[in-house]
Amino acid sequence: MEIIRAKDYSDMSRKAANILAAQIVMKPNCVLGLATGSTPVGAYRELVRRYQEGELDFSRVRTVNLDEYKGLGPSHSQSYRYFMDSHLFDHVNINKAGTFVPDGLAEDDGAECRRYDQVVARMGGVDLQLLGLGHNGHIGFNEPGEEYPKNTHCVKLAESTIQANSRLFERIGDVPEYAYTMGVGTIFKAAKVLVAVSGGDKARIVREAFFGPVTPKVPASVLQLHRDVTVVGDEAALALIERRG
Repeated sequence: MEIIRAKDYSDMSRKAANILAAQIVMKPNCVLGLATGSTPVGAYRELVRRYQEGELDFSRVRTVNLDEYKGLGPSHSQSYRYFMDSHLFDHVNINKAGTFVPDGLAEDDGAECRRYDQVVARMGGVDLQLLGLGHNGHIGFNEPGEEYPKNTHCVKLAESTIQANSRLFERIGDVPEYAYTMGVGTIFKAAKVLVAVSGGDKARIVREAFFGPVTPKVPASVLQLHRDVTVVGDEAALALIERRG
């Protein structure tokens, strides 16, 4: 595991974008696993800038998103399809037919989860998976539990996750209680993983996830066993991690 220190959120975003951009340049037809939330917004903004300046070409890039709220359609302002369109897809030359997000309006949970696993399989897997880190150690919406879910599944969100996401909704009662998410097994199969983390409120879980025991009670801890993981964090998020070298 490589840990890259950044000065602040802007620097973290640039460094994360550097890694994503390098993947696109090295393999123009790559498959990117993408995340939502406030953390990757700066990185997406930087990728858009580089595209606009002629540095990046997204025309052959394909993407799969980690998750989607159950019950929200793609036009809902808090859906993750809407998020990706607003922050990245609408601003670069990507073919949206090659961008995939779970269907939040699917009527059959099991069928939708199987369909999404098949989507990832048909793409040949993920070359680079971008992740955020939840306060309780969740990656995607894989919440703490007794085992690591392998495949895409519909999960009941932890109360702490609902509370954290409530800032984006008018009322906490509007936050969906369930979401579709890639399983830890699918995430772990990505050739490379990039974790972006920012803010002092994440310092404890960064230390616990990446330097504590590997346990499904801290889902992100499984990344300690992955062959190619890079963590990019700002000084506040990495405050409890000893400097090396």
